Amino acid sequence: MKSGTSRRVGRAARLKTPFGRRARDLGAILGALAAFSVGFAPSSNAYDAKSEQWYLGPMKAEQMWKVSTGKGVKVAVVDSGVNPNTPSLKGQVLADEVPKKVAYRATDDYKGHGTSMAELIAGTGANGGLQGLAPGAKIVPYRVDLEGLPGGKEEEKKTPQPWQAIRAAADTDVKIISMSIGGVVDPEEEAAIKYAASKGKLMIAAVGNAGEGNGEIDYPAAYPYVVGVAATNKSLTVSKFSSFGNYVDLSAPGEGFPGWCDTSFRSYCDRKGTSPATAIASASAALIWSAHPDWSVNQVVRSLIDTAGRKWARGNPSKYAGYGMVRPRLVLEKRDYDAGPADVDPLAKENGGNLLAQSARSSSSSKSPAPSASASTPSQAPEKGSSGGISAAGSSTESSSDNNTLWIALGSVAAVIVLAGAGVAVMRARRAT
Repeated sequence: MKSGTSRRVGRAARLKTPFGRRARDLGAILGALAAFSVGFAPSSNAYDAKSEQWYLGPMKAEQMWKVSTGKGVKVAVVDSGVNPNTPSLKGQVLADEVPKKVAYRATDDYKGHGTSMAELIAGTGANGGLQGLAPGAKIVPYRVDLEGLPGGKEEEKKTPQPWQAIRAAADTDVKIISMSIGGVVDPEEEAAIKYAASKGKLMIAAVGNAGEGNGEIDYPAAYPYVVGVAATNKSLTVSKFSSFGNYVDLSAPGEGFPGWCDTSFRSYCDRKGTSPATAIASASAALIWSAHPDWSVNQVVRSLIDTAGRKWARGNPSKYAGYGMVRPRLVLEKRDYDAGPADVDPLAKENGGNLLAQSARSSSSSKSPAPSASASTPSQAPEKGSSGGISAAGSSTESSSDNNTLWIALGSVAAVIVLAGAGVAVMRARRAT
């Protein structure tokens, strides 16, 4: 079962270590070096970030945008803040919709990370900037206390904790809460997640970058009611750095394309991680919800699960790619797509029962989104790891039935995704993932 309190409870509270400590992640090292050596100015005629976003072609973005751009869907980005003044985000950020109690410097991005995620979701691609997969969606920024927050203790006091942002966002009209962050168990955060689920929010989070370590998945991705997203690369291989285990729900492109180098917002650099994969999964959900505004969160999640690219049976998820790679096009191209009942939680088995069904029916009757869980397994599917996958507290030998390849037909060409992972364990503080 996807339980937020069954593992790592005994660990110390979040470690406040410098962001550089995550240098064990090769992607972080390369990203830092890139800021000095291979930066690309987004406003330069010589560089176009969209041309580097390899997944837009295979996912048939242009074709999808004829049906849906994400218009009408608001996405809360819980991260290091979002700079609304980059060329790609002008007019895309609704800073005035952040509740006052958590609005402290929401548009002051102290890493460049949150802005990159926002652009991958809803960027317009203007002046060579990143092209969002859901350019019609809007971003509501939540600046939270992550590892590497500048300003010392005084700044920490003023900056909201992730659980405060999640709870605040739950009381707004955002439909999706995108969290490219990771950390350890926090009872307040778990309660906030459950509260947001009761409000019908779709929560999507990065599983973490410990794939070359012990693979442990971060929170909030490991909580019930959260979709945990793994990363794939340009060759459609699950990234070696991507964490693996029972709480991987979906996968999405996570490397081989740019992100902001730093907080100067003058150039992009090569980036990688489960963070961008989370942003792309969030954008995929926004496209679907925009095309089907009357759907409940249950139906959006179920459609993502059912159309995900995989070679195995839906009820036998991989510990690396979950239920497969997001393919929103398969939902959008079929106007009469049947996403199943609005008031049935497709994740009831993983989340410990259809806890929110009653309130979901109530919400549906009032024409508001029905609450639901937001990991990704159909109700009849076995718990993750039941067929040989690694468990939350340890590991087991993979059975011959556990899949190691993922067949993805993103466009007209099919490709094989090879799954990967393993290495040295690291302690994780809350951080941008």
